[in-house]
Amino acid sequence: MLARMHRMGGDTILAVCDKEVVGRTLKGDGRSLTVTESFYKGTQIEEETLVEWMKSASSMNIVGNRAVEIAIREGYASQDQAFELDGVRYLVVVMM
Repeated sequence: MLARMHRMGGDTILAVCDKEVVGRTLKGDGRSLTVTESFYKGTQIEEETLVEWMKSASSMNIVGNRAVEIAIREGYASQDQAFELDGVRYLVVVMM
């Protein structure tokens, strides 16, 4: 997986994606998402590191079946909160 932390003011946005979706445009249900290198491509990380980074994020943009499943398993969202575009799951999480 690839992950990148974006800091904006006091907020930290975690952008994470499965490596194979970088550069793809995903479509479905009237939606379209381009997984750009400029936003998602950062450090290649393992699952343990992703779980740690999730703890410090204010919000998360997660693309990819593996990455989304980790977020769900860690309790950040439920299965029905994820979208699916071209067979790839996508999730936005905002911490309150």
